[in-house]
Amino acid sequence: MEKSENQKKSINEFGKFGLIKHLTGNIVTGNKTTIKGIGDDSAIIDSGKNLTLVTTDLLLEGIHFNLIYTPMKHLGYKAVIRAISDIYAMNGTPGQVIIALGISSKFNVEQLEELYEGISLACKNYNVDLAGGDITSSLTGMTIGVTAVGTVEKNDLVRRDGARPNDLVCVTGDFGASFMGLQLLERERKLFIKDKVTQPDLSGYEYVIERQLKPEIPVSTLKELKKEEIQPTSMIDVTDGLASDLLHVCKLSGTGCRIFYSKVPIDYETSKLAEEFNIDPMVPALNGGEDYEMLFTVPLEMVEKIKIIQSVKVIDHMTTSGSGYYLAGDDGSEVEISAQGWKE
Repeated sequence: MEKSENQKKSINEFGKFGLIKHLTGNIVTGNKTTIKGIGDDSAIIDSGKNLTLVTTDLLLEGIHFNLIYTPMKHLGYKAVIRAISDIYAMNGTPGQVIIALGISSKFNVEQLEELYEGISLACKNYNVDLAGGDITSSLTGMTIGVTAVGTVEKNDLVRRDGARPNDLVCVTGDFGASFMGLQLLERERKLFIKDKVTQPDLSGYEYVIERQLKPEIPVSTLKELKKEEIQPTSMIDVTDGLASDLLHVCKLSGTGCRIFYSKVPIDYETSKLAEEFNIDPMVPALNGGEDYEMLFTVPLEMVEKIKIIQSVKVIDHMTTSGSGYYLAGDDGSEVEISAQGWKE
């Protein structure tokens, strides 16, 4: 018997990751070359000597970007970064990207040339080839789909589900800057619409704006890890928020976690701007998303080797299954971590 409209479930009940799990939970892979399908940063395909990593990313105008304050060149650059970040998160090396583009008649050739300038620059900076794609017409706005392909040696593969109790929780870079950059741009957009301000004053906040419009991946840190022969037990790129992505790793690995408030790295610009917005800087740091930093775990015995790499911060450790997920204050207080990251 068919359900009535008021009996049908709303997509909002699930959220992004809940919906993916609901729709794909019963899917079983049948090809022996498919090592891992849905559930990690990239699909893993056994291609012989090495593993092939494949991931895809989708950007929709009005959802993932606003062209009022996003230059086309920056948009093209960021589109590539979003996709290849998933390859790096599995300890792999991206080799190719394929771009699928849906465009409406409001765009001109010069704008698309700028978009592809950004795509080409990102490919050049990260030694990736633009290997193909497709362009089609759209009735509304712009849609960008990016498929990234990479490789990793079988012994070097790092997945999300390998963390163990007492592993150190490590991060690169700092958190919350991209989210606060977006808040600043959105504030200026609203002022532009209301007061017709033509040139907003964004001086002093160049870092947070760049983290939002033109993010980078911490490749140099990943190279240092390999140089020091430190292989993470698990890893994920932080795109949905530090809290959300940490919980992904915990739940897939069957662990709890405990991280310290004072150890979560936050840039001065992020803190300053958060205070302007009357926001606790820890809120965007934990829940903002789009940081494109790496969150990874390493065995406790590697603590001295990790200290050598200055661009890595240890924010504490994984705990046993069932022990919960907590953010600890210096005063001994504990707050349960919840996944409030972006729901796209």
